[in-house]
Amino acid sequence: MIASRAVASQPTPKLRAAVRRGAPVALASSAARRIWLRAQRLDEASPFGGGPQATLKALEHLGYVQIDTINVIERCHHHILFTRIPTYQRADLHRAQTIDKSAFEYWTHALAYVPVRDWPIYQRAMDRDWRRRTRWYQGVTPGEVRKVLKRIEREGPLTIRDIDDDVLAEKEHLWASRKPSKRALQHAFFRGDLVISERRGMLKTYELTDRHFGWDARPRAASEREVATHRLDWALRAQGVVSLESICHGDARRKTAVRRLIEARVRRGALLPASIEGAGRQEHWVSPAAYEALPDVAPDLVHILSPFDPLIIQRKRLELFFGYRHLFEAYVPREKRVLGYFALPVLAGEEIVAAIDVKTDRQQRKVRINRFTWIAPSGRRALKPRIEDALARFERFQLAA
Repeated sequence: MIASRAVASQPTPKLRAAVRRGAPVALASSAARRIWLRAQRLDEASPFGGGPQATLKALEHLGYVQIDTINVIERCHHHILFTRIPTYQRADLHRAQTIDKSAFEYWTHALAYVPVRDWPIYQRAMDRDWRRRTRWYQGVTPGEVRKVLKRIEREGPLTIRDIDDDVLAEKEHLWASRKPSKRALQHAFFRGDLVISERRGMLKTYELTDRHFGWDARPRAASEREVATHRLDWALRAQGVVSLESICHGDARRKTAVRRLIEARVRRGALLPASIEGAGRQEHWVSPAAYEALPDVAPDLVHILSPFDPLIIQRKRLELFFGYRHLFEAYVPREKRVLGYFALPVLAGEEIVAAIDVKTDRQQRKVRINRFTWIAPSGRRALKPRIEDALARFERFQLAA
């Protein structure tokens, strides 16, 4: 289904010269877009195969899958995986988190599922950054944390619903709980003392981290250099063409360390500076292999994307590569919305062609289209049946038990 230029056994003379000079290679926005789609594995229908193992493959490749509370349709973590695994079942993610224990939840740029193989990266955050993450829970006392930890140690995993003896307090911020014990649970979670061992909808079960994983000793925390290297390697794998902004999205303080790694790789020819059409002075880099093996995207492939999909979440990058500015309007007054409350971008081949505001009506067992906005300037008649087929698949997934 996917055609691509074969990777030459030796770099072309033009590429060798560019590597020697350290000069930027020119990339049209369409070429940069195809490299990104290949890296995101959105250029073919079933890149990770099927079955429970596909979920872990996707998670390890993407590096994270964001979690969000909005449920006008299926939660975005399931949606993102379904986009890349057509046979995906919600039980597959539950198995990875709760049974196989190959995935866990922690904070990336938002709360997300991440692979357990990357635990050392997040252990450093638990050791060094947890105070910054718990700024919303400053009222939590050490005694409250000890109380919930002792209770879990004694009684086993618990949810916030299992705690019914709290004296309710005022909320410290919009998304906070009035239960002091919930704030203590979240505090201990960010510190790494607790892990979310199971999730049912948005109800989380907390367990002692070492007991959940069966660890006698916690994996060693990554060094600062290892964290920076991980961020760069992840971005090259999942983004293809990278910038400091895309690599350090939500982690700007590591830009200096990441830049040093990039410059070292450029000097030895492992990375190429890239000049992207329309990017102005913003710097980008690409690996020689990705630059030379430019993939073609299956033109008949259609994906209904989550607004929290890794392809969509970095809005400025999306606009540069696709010429499309996505509007997330869930918190915009109704009368000011352009695309709708929860618009989903529609990717056809290598173009964003539409945005569809939808809501799953679980009682009537159908997905309702509230607003359909065309982005594609032409070819709409040919696109319409392909989008309808994709919507039918999307509806079946939404309504599956």
